[in-house]
Amino acid sequence: MTGTDSPAPLRIVLADDERMVLTALRAILAAEPDLEIVGEAATGAEAVSVVRELRPDVVLMDVRMPEIDGIRATEQILRGMADPPRIVVVTTFENDAYVYEALRAGASGFLLKRAEAEALVQAVRLVARSDSLLFPAAVRALAAEYARAETATAPWVARLTGRESEVLRQMAAGLTNAEIARRMEVGPATVKTHVAAVLAKTGARDRTQAVIAAYEAGFMRNS
Repeated sequence: MTGTDSPAPLRIVLADDERMVLTALRAILAAEPDLEIVGEAATGAEAVSVVRELRPDVVLMDVRMPEIDGIRATEQILRGMADPPRIVVVTTFENDAYVYEALRAGASGFLLKRAEAEALVQAVRLVARSDSLLFPAAVRALAAEYARAETATAPWVARLTGRESEVLRQMAAGLTNAEIARRMEVGPATVKTHVAAVLAKTGARDRTQAVIAAYEAGFMRNS
């Protein structure tokens, strides 16, 4: 395969106030031919500015940073860009209310700072592809602990078809479109259509946001 046939590398911005963490992340990701570090930031405010300027595909965002934290930075990036990047928050502790708030703010997933290099690389690729939930068991555990369940059932729940409800449950389990298709004995294109409908009805940007919405609406309690 020639260079002209290869897809463009995923463009990544790193945001962390710990220089050693930035150095480690850069060394791991820059070694991959399909990943490119295009910018770095040491504060939340700087991350917002850098991301708006460089328009990367993926942002690795420390959840706790000076000036504004990763939660507020995530909100500002997603609110201020027409086609924002996927944001992955990077944290020391996975069972953390800050991490859940970042997911509620629009982050597509999270990573532990102690993650192995291969897990880090695969997580970036997975989030960019957005075909599955990153660490679904951990996301479900966070949602089960911190979800602010609505007192009344969200209107979108009643608008889901039976198939769409089933797809949402499978999405929450972390299954890919292909895995859902096999389990439901339908074609991948049909699953893709159902996923798009679920995202539209929940008002979610991606699978993670749809799952968060499902927990906060009380949908998962009946699943």
